[in-house]
Amino acid sequence: MPMSPYPVLCYGPGCSAPAAFKIAARWSDGTTHELKTYALTCAPCLPKLFAMAVEKRAACRLTVGETLEAPGVYDLTRGSRDRALSRRPDIEEQLAPA
Repeated sequence: MPMSPYPVLCYGPGCSAPAAFKIAARWSDGTTHELKTYALTCAPCLPKLFAMAVEKRAACRLTVGETLEAPGVYDLTRGSRDRALSRRPDIEEQLAPA
């Protein structure tokens, strides 16, 4: 059965634009691994939501054996699993704190 075509909207406060990016970080407990989602965002909200994700990551406490990489920006592709999402280091470089 195909996925229903519901809209994926930006997490930005008061924003109702379609999300184009996923801000996420690779997480693992040593056995399993996944992308920890911080936000789905449109391009205009990306800088603010990326900065918030970096702050959240800095405040995160991990248990023994857990790893959590720095947040990254991924192209949000409808119907694609996390493993298939394209990471955007070019955008991350532009958003990196000076």
